[in-house]
Amino acid sequence: MFIKIYNKREELHNVLNFKSYLFVSLKNKLYDELRKNSHLTEKQIDDYQPLAPDNVEAEYISSEKKELVNNKVLFLLGKLSSRQREAITLYYLEERKYDDICNIMGINYQSLRNLIHRGLERLRALAI
Repeated sequence: MFIKIYNKREELHNVLNFKSYLFVSLKNKLYDELRKNSHLTEKQIDDYQPLAPDNVEAEYISSEKKELVNNKVLFLLGKLSSRQREAITLYYLEERKYDDICNIMGINYQSLRNLIHRGLERLRALAI
């Protein structure tokens, strides 16, 4: 495939996204190979599923963004006090109810609300 692209390099001056072009070229090359060998199988070429979705690049960018956001959240949670981090983790990440968190942490309802409120204010201030 790379030799074919190298030989046709003069014709590729209008390719905007070379990475996508490589993926599509590989997919087409694989389909060509399947067509060549189709006499060996009874399965139609349309029955084969592509190994990778067409939007590989978009999925990769999306996963990178999610990873960056998760890393930033973990970093910011690390800046909170241990009690604030515990309360916010229990409420938002583990989706526990206030009554459960009060029992787990051994504090009353209003103290928990204040703890979460102060923790969120600190996260907002740190995120700016």
